[in-house]
Amino acid sequence: MIFSDDNDDKPKEIRQKKEKLSPSITEYDMSFENNIRPKTFDSYIGQSNLKSMLKISIEAAKKREVPLDHLLFYGPPGLGKTTLACVIANETGADIKITSAPALERPRDIIGILMSLKAGEVLFIDEIHRLNKVAEEILYPAMEDFYLDMNTGKGQSLKTLRVPVPKFTLIGATTKAGALSGPLRDRFGIVHRLEFYSFAELKEVVKRTAKILDIKITEEGAGAVAMRSRGTPRIANRLVKRVSDYAIVKSDGVVDEKIANQALDNLNIDKSGLDATDRALLTLIADKYQGGPVGLETLAAALGEDSKTIEEVYEPFLLQEGFIQRTPRGRKITPFAAKVLGLKLDSMQQSLF
Repeated sequence: MIFSDDNDDKPKEIRQKKEKLSPSITEYDMSFENNIRPKTFDSYIGQSNLKSMLKISIEAAKKREVPLDHLLFYGPPGLGKTTLACVIANETGADIKITSAPALERPRDIIGILMSLKAGEVLFIDEIHRLNKVAEEILYPAMEDFYLDMNTGKGQSLKTLRVPVPKFTLIGATTKAGALSGPLRDRFGIVHRLEFYSFAELKEVVKRTAKILDIKITEEGAGAVAMRSRGTPRIANRLVKRVSDYAIVKSDGVVDEKIANQALDNLNIDKSGLDATDRALLTLIADKYQGGPVGLETLAAALGEDSKTIEEVYEPFLLQEGFIQRTPRGRKITPFAAKVLGLKLDSMQQSLF
């Protein structure tokens, strides 16, 4: 985030132009991820418990000769919800249609895509919490009974026709499970949260991506990238490209630990995975609000960021790693975060403890 230098009361970290380490998907990510996306459970790294459960459910559905139950995946962005949907389609031998809730604004949008499905096909709806009420109500009978209720005529001649749709599997993905309506959530047979990745899992992601892209990387180099990837495969994959570019320009093209750390330092990503915006947010709470609590909207205004971006993109990792706390009165920095940032706790004792 860039702030003008005439705002002298803001921390220096906020005013500098730095690399953002956001897990939100970009057009570049979409093209890049399509090239490296795993196709099978064996090549999909992480989420071991979920994979084991899905393998059993898929095998049972095949033996019963019925479609797989509808699935809802939720969790922070960048953890592989779309990729997992594609793996499921491949493992079941089905085609997949991918869309997002904002693209289904009008009734004819959702009706059109449902009517175009083939038997056994997978329909993936990203950001499903953003479906409007009309689209939800059209979806209910299709999910439960594989019918669409369509109205014809007007006034006293109004009739409701039940139009069958092929039996399909709906996979919904969301970063905000709590924003889904109860009736919609209850229609999913399998509901599962995707977790942040461990260091070991991210290291395997980095090595796999490097191999696909023909990038030479050492074990230590892969570990250095994994350590700063915020527990998120999308970020790990993005950083593999960045450190490889740095290695080609500054060295012999091999990404070892030294080169990886130099490249990531150059991107202003520290060993805790914090980028410039993270540090700006934490420093703002510590310096200007005595460690907190401070309201989300106040933070957003001070940082020049959208409150939803802070809440959905940055906060999940900061909460997971123990850098901030949410309280009824707002956000607070933790003693752990103060230690990592090298901030003095004396002025924040009452707020932090």
